[in-house]
Amino acid sequence: MTNRKPKLAIVLGIRPDVIRASLFLNLIRADPRVEVTFIWSGQHYSDNLKDVFFRELGVKPPEIELDARGSNDAEVSSSIIARLYPVLERLRPDAALFLGDTNTVISCLAAAQLNIPIIHFEGCMRSYDWRMPEEKYRGVIDHLADVIYTYYPEYKRQGVDEGINPRSIVVVTNPIVDVLQKYYFERKEFYDRLASDEFFASRGIERGNYYAMTCHRRENVHLKESFRTILDLVGAAPRKVYFPASYRTQKVLQEYGFHLPPNVVMVDPVGYHEFLVLMTRSAGVITDSGTVVEETAVLGIPSVQMRKATERPQTYDVKSSVKFDPTLPDRYPARTVFAKLEYLRGRKWKHGLGDGSASERIYRDVVERLLTDRVAMHRPRDYHLDIRRSYREDGIALRAPGGARQRSSGKPSARTASGGRR
Repeated sequence: MTNRKPKLAIVLGIRPDVIRASLFLNLIRADPRVEVTFIWSGQHYSDNLKDVFFRELGVKPPEIELDARGSNDAEVSSSIIARLYPVLERLRPDAALFLGDTNTVISCLAAAQLNIPIIHFEGCMRSYDWRMPEEKYRGVIDHLADVIYTYYPEYKRQGVDEGINPRSIVVVTNPIVDVLQKYYFERKEFYDRLASDEFFASRGIERGNYYAMTCHRRENVHLKESFRTILDLVGAAPRKVYFPASYRTQKVLQEYGFHLPPNVVMVDPVGYHEFLVLMTRSAGVITDSGTVVEETAVLGIPSVQMRKATERPQTYDVKSSVKFDPTLPDRYPARTVFAKLEYLRGRKWKHGLGDGSASERIYRDVVERLLTDRVAMHRPRDYHLDIRRSYREDGIALRAPGGARQRSSGKPSARTASGGRR
């Protein structure tokens, strides 16, 4: 590595990205040894889905905004790829970091096409539910990535079982624990003041006597019967349901001609501070969000997880979450689901999701790799497989002018075996 600063591009695009990466972003952008360019794809673009999270989490806005748009996953993904490629081509970073499993993540293809090493923050998670676009994206980026930061040993095993190089996978635990420690537990007095009687009265709910709700996943919202089943579930809830709904969910609700149950209060998306108050002062949370079920487990709030399959089974392990499969409502009657949710109220559990140091671990490892030129892991010498046949010589012998036979060695040359940057 020369004396120049190594360059890192960080590509994010949705509000959970900002939450999960907030501490890492602030740490690495403050490090004078690394030149960081934060790029926002535009997948989430309104103030209450983007800017409010930068403000409330103390994250400096991105240096570059791609403003990618589209009316479906294919259009959004292709728009981000097309807009990111020339940016990365101009920046030529030493690595590009992506987080999670979104349309923004699939733009890692632009980095791969430019032979820029890829870092995947939150890798090797699998639900094994192929209906989910996220499941496809997880596999694509994990197999393209040079370095993968995963949360738990079981996730690493999943990646290794798929043939991913175990030396590329670093177990760090879950950064959502760090984030909640910093932005909630160390600021509880702030949230106590925010959770005033006026806060609840203005929203038409009573402190401790409502469920908070989110619902956004394609397999729940875009499959008509699953969406209808979810509305039936919340309509049978014994309490009011306060539902900050994504704009896409609201649009699909209208397109299907569905009507909200009378006990459901639907509002536009809300900021981080407000949603933390709504979660922590609720009787429970009904959600299909992976981030939210993790947050509730750490906060000690019971949840209903509206998922057929989950990449986060740890919340079931610690008994903080109740399962509801929208495709099998007869197996999960509302009465039983809410009886379980109420049973969990006030109970304690050890979440076991992390120790509060994951963000620091990722930051230190990324910087160390950048400073020592140890990000790239797709060079021939990096493979954990026997790849000699791919680099073998042709083995064809020709006769020299004097009659002696000349034969290639049949072995890869030292130069070929050592590889280049990738």
